[in-house]
Amino acid sequence: MKILIINGPNINMLGIRDQAIYGTSTYADLEKMVSDFALENNIELDMLQSNYEGEIVTIIQDNYLKYDGYIINPAAYTHTSIAIYDALLAVSKPTIEVHISDVDNREDFRKVNFIRSACFKSITNLGINGYLEAIHAMILHLDKTNED
Repeated sequence: MKILIINGPNINMLGIRDQAIYGTSTYADLEKMVSDFALENNIELDMLQSNYEGEIVTIIQDNYLKYDGYIINPAAYTHTSIAIYDALLAVSKPTIEVHISDVDNREDFRKVNFIRSACFKSITNLGINGYLEAIHAMILHLDKTNED
């Protein structure tokens, strides 16, 4: 089982940016946490981050044959990117949306979500632990899909 985690803009600034919203864990902490979880659960997992919308689209497109599922935190692009939405639909991979904060109950502009309907699950407001929840949900989904 191979899972790709795709992170959007400013996720690389975890631990530095608004700690009241995003916590004090760093991007390196997140990388270690998901890597350890993948090792413990015997799955292959890679994590990529980009601040550029087009690069995220390219990551989605270029990797659809390499991975069984995607976990994506599109960050601010959640609210603006039809291109990322279209890329997810085009490759038709099982995808989970994850957000560190409670995006649905923040600023009004964050209530627009172009990505959610391209995903089979959305996980929000669990801090970086939401990534573990997403990986676990993806494992269950892919196991169930393989049984059918």
